[in-house]
Amino acid sequence: MPAPIIEADGLGIQFVRNRRRQLRLRDLVIHRGRRGGISDGRFWPLRDLSFSIEAGDTVGVIGRNGTGKSTLLRLIAGVLIPDEGRITVRGDVAPLLELSAGFSSELTGRENLYLVGGLHGLSARYLRRHFDEIVTFAGEQVERAIDTSVRHYSSGMKVRLGFAIISHLPHPILLMDEVTAVGDAEFRRKCYATIERLLGEGRTLVLVSHNEQDLTRFCRRGFYLDAGRMSVDGTIDEALAAYHRAVAR
Repeated sequence: MPAPIIEADGLGIQFVRNRRRQLRLRDLVIHRGRRGGISDGRFWPLRDLSFSIEAGDTVGVIGRNGTGKSTLLRLIAGVLIPDEGRITVRGDVAPLLELSAGFSSELTGRENLYLVGGLHGLSARYLRRHFDEIVTFAGEQVERAIDTSVRHYSSGMKVRLGFAIISHLPHPILLMDEVTAVGDAEFRRKCYATIERLLGEGRTLVLVSHNEQDLTRFCRRGFYLDAGRMSVDGTIDEALAAYHRAVAR
């Protein structure tokens, strides 16, 4: 049996919400840098998560806001480093997360296409060969502005270009965070068709979404996170049922 493509064991990460920054100057003088009962705001958005995902699995991550869903994607992507446990990812990741991340506002759309594509491992030769295809996918607005500085792009144009680039990655693992919530109806149709094509190629998907139609359309398996811990690891219907029960309480 091949090893799981994603495997977590006792996974946890700690954040610090630094409340001291919100203190008035008078309070800081009085406390003279001592904690004096002031909380440092340490908390665990995720803790004690253990799971394995096989190649070709499609997993929807469900939970209320603030339960660590997006944090989990960032741990899988390697953007965050765990404080407890371990996570092993056996394959390259195509992160459809913050789609305009990595863009330089001083560069043109054309230059950013090569920059971001190169950062994700695409060769300049590959990008030249697929340049027209990527830009056409991004839409007419981006096509017209491809040699304009990205600082003049709307947020929607940046997202379109980002999705067009990342969706061309050959990587076996797709991480998606509410990607299909952006853009107009035509762009969403393009997104859906692209995702279905990639899944048809046997890619592994981990999707965070509040859209139940997207979750049931793309995912067979579901994780329901509650207070940063795994409450349900089952079918997507079982995970959604647990979420509905929690919301109804």
